Amino acid sequence: MSGEGWSRRNVEAAQERDVHANPSSAVIAAFKVFQQELDSRHDKYERLVKISRDITIESKRAIFLLHRVTNVPNAEGVLNEAEGKLDGVRQKIGQIAEELRGEDIYQFHRAFTPGIQEYVEAVSFLHYIRHRSLISLEEINARLVFMNTENSDPKGSAEAPPSGARVLTFQVTPADYLLGVADLTGELMRLCIGSVGNGDIDTPFQLSQFLRQIHDGFSYIGNTGPYEVSKKLHTLRQSLGKVEDACYTLRVRGSEIPKHMLADVFCSRTTHMDTEEGVV
Repeated sequence: MSGEGWSRRNVEAAQERDVHANPSSAVIAAFKVFQQELDSRHDKYERLVKISRDITIESKRAIFLLHRVTNVPNAEGVLNEAEGKLDGVRQKIGQIAEELRGEDIYQFHRAFTPGIQEYVEAVSFLHYIRHRSLISLEEINARLVFMNTENSDPKGSAEAPPSGARVLTFQVTPADYLLGVADLTGELMRLCIGSVGNGDIDTPFQLSQFLRQIHDGFSYIGNTGPYEVSKKLHTLRQSLGKVEDACYTLRVRGSEIPKHMLADVFCSRTTHMDTEEGVV
């Protein structure tokens, strides 16, 4: 064994001498190129992960802000503030577009997909509160066009872009859009709770119909869509069930329960449902 170890050390030492003696070897040069390329891709991947985390954090803050619309007299002020936060998120997405310029998006998709899904959830939540409809993938992507110039006007310009301007676009994938919409259903369920707590008996029925349409749409996809979509379908059904339960409570017992107590009754029922399903 000692002889084998001695010979192996000699071989390694000889190889090291060959490398130092002939550093311009074609093989060594090729591997150095590969090393630099892999290091560059790894660094880019880590940068995208950090940007995605920032997007997730800011999108969540916008969602939390939007839930205040049921408790404030000036809902438009809250919506405008949330829109401002989402403008900042879009600037972060512009950084992703810059990083992906000339790259294959799917080589880095796992690095930024959590942030993009959270952004889709936030922007679709804002769109629903304002328009009572689901924002389309085309509408989302239309706002992800960025102008990059070294000396560009920060306020933007409606005129033709200056010479040297570079237009960058980011396209949300259909899978990320579907996953973001699936997460939206949970926020709509929470919006229903907030509405009931404020004595709003119309919004829960609107939400119930809207969530039923989303559920039917996902049912058409079935097992043909991304694997993550089928995983989130269970949560979607839970959200729909809770909203429908709220509507049942309002329809059957709404006249006998004071409005300020409806939220407590509804929350106790949903907690009981979660316990039965093993969620709590």
